[in-house]
This record gives sequence, C-alpha cells and structure tokens, in this order.
Amino acid sequence: MAGPHYVFALDSMASLCLVQSQVHEFWARFFSATFGDGLRYTPSDCFETFPFPEGWDTHPALDAAGRAYYDFRAALMVRNDEGLTKTYNRFHDEGERDPEILKLRELHAAMDRAVLDAYGWGDISTDCAFVADFTEEDEEGNEVGKSVRYRWPDVVHDEVLARLLALNAQRAKEERLFAAGVEGLPKQRRPRRTSTGTDSATSLFFD
Repeated sequence: MAGPHYVFALDSMASLCLVQSQVHEFWARFFSATFGDGLRYTPSDCFETFPFPEGWDTHPALDAAGRAYYDFRAALMVRNDEGLTKTYNRFHDEGERDPEILKLRELHAAMDRAVLDAYGWGDISTDCAFVADFTEEDEEGNEVGKSVRYRWPDVVHDEVLARLLALNAQRAKEERLFAAGVEGLPKQRRPRRTSTGTDSATSLFFD
C-alpha cells in the first residue's frame, strides 16, 4: 500500500505496552482520519498529543506486561506461520476458540490493566466484548453490525477517552505555564519516531 508510514523507535517494552493498549487505540481512533474502512494514523495528531502516564518509562508492570504480550504473540505467529493481520483477524473473530488466541486476549487484557493502573484508573474494568464499530442496513432494512472487534464496550470507551482528554488539557496548560517561565513542572518523555519508506510499523498498532 502506498502512502506515508512511520517507525516508532521504542526503547522499552513499557512503551510497546502503552501504544498497543486499548487506551492508546481509543485515542488514536478518535483523532485519526479515515482511509477507506481503516484509519490514517498521523503521529502529530495521535502520538505526539497522547498524554502518557507519569513515570511510564520506568514502570515495571508496563514493562512486564508488554514483554509477555510481545513474546507470546511473536512465538504464536511463528508457530502458525501467520502475520499480524491474520493473527488479529482471529483475535477479533467471535467464533475463534483456539486456546492460543484466547491466551493472546488474556495477555492483551493484562496489558490494558497495567496501563490503566499506571494512570491510577483502577476503577475501570478491562472486560471486553465483541462490539461493532458501526451498523449498516441490509437488503431487508435490518441494522447489521460491521467491523466487529473484541474490545471494551462503548461506555468504557467514552469514559477512558474523556479522562484522556481532560489529562491532555491539563498537560497543555502545564506546558504553557512552563513556556512562560514557571518552574517545577515535569516534562513528558515520549518514544522517538522516525519516518520510513516501509509499512512494517503501521501494523504495530491496530489490525
């Protein structure tokens, strides 16, 4: 597929845990433009604005959850001789009952839990369901769910997104104060990104 692609130079499994989590996915889906039935992920809109939790880069639970997920997923793709797209098609298939796909879902939930806890949002559940992103009418006029994915329900989506937007607004205010010469406000460190001519990084996020 032609078009701009990006590589994120992730220097820790904690950063992978964050960008693979549903927390970041919801943020990216909210700010991304559409591209056919998919998304056009724009780093300036989706990544640079993302309010990372305080101390994320040295958070041991994020590192452990990201490493467990990455290692299992990599081994699973090798065993099945399947890439990310096929693996995640099975991940989001309601009829899929393979024990290894169920394990992948469990590890993703553990990763989401670690991210939510890093924000201090222990009250938010990580329970998922097979939810349609939108509906269309069939030939008989019935509403049919489309783009069904294994994800958090809409009520959780809305709550997490609202908290992220509030946190982003708070961080923006702090940055303005910092720029005006107010001392003692922390700067957020983000993973480095670089442009690339390959498309290997686009599937790092949401297949």
